[in-house]
Amino acid sequence: MVTHSARLPVAALFGLASAGWLSRLPAQADPDAKVKGGGAFPPGWHVRTDKNKPTADVRFVRMGGGFHVTLGPAVVLWRDADRATGSYSVSATFTQTKNPRHPEGYGLIIGGSRLGVSRNRYTYFLVRGDGTFLVKRRVAGDSTVQVTNGWTPSDAVVKADSAGQATNQLGVVVAGRAVTFLANGKEVYTARAADLDTQGIVGYRVNHNLDVHLGALVVRKR
Repeated sequence: MVTHSARLPVAALFGLASAGWLSRLPAQADPDAKVKGGGAFPPGWHVRTDKNKPTADVRFVRMGGGFHVTLGPAVVLWRDADRATGSYSVSATFTQTKNPRHPEGYGLIIGGSRLGVSRNRYTYFLVRGDGTFLVKRRVAGDSTVQVTNGWTPSDAVVKADSAGQATNQLGVVVAGRAVTFLANGKEVYTARAADLDTQGIVGYRVNHNLDVHLGALVVRKR
């Protein structure tokens, strides 16, 4: 079946682009960027891309007491030593530095297991430059389970400015039967621990085509 959009004349498409329509295209119409200097990572760190895409288009380097990532494909970044069990908190500060073509998320993972293989599992908490957040579970490969009802607006999330820049401190507190998600010190969501993956590796998740500075992970037992 031919969609109506397939019949738009070229002139109309240029008009839509100039009006900003292309900046709101879904991810499927926004291919992964090619990144120079990718493929080599800080010692002890692991990188897994969504759908096992090439890590050559992932630039992940130490910078300013933390790390900087320039993407290509969406990634999960972790160290085997960063394991949290029982009751704990984990936090990090993230700075998006450039405008993506459309809003994409960055944030924390908790409860990671088998992250390097197709049966990987974890819970993730992301924010986007449009002032929304998301909590989701990855349950095997690229299969996911929604926790929040999609991307959810919150005044606690700092929106990106006209240059695409925004800094957000994100945190997750696992305390007994409850898990609390915080943006800039304010609670944005609470879930039952039994409904999430909480015990295991903590780390970062950054979605495709983003340029983000990652503050150091801070993990504390409670």
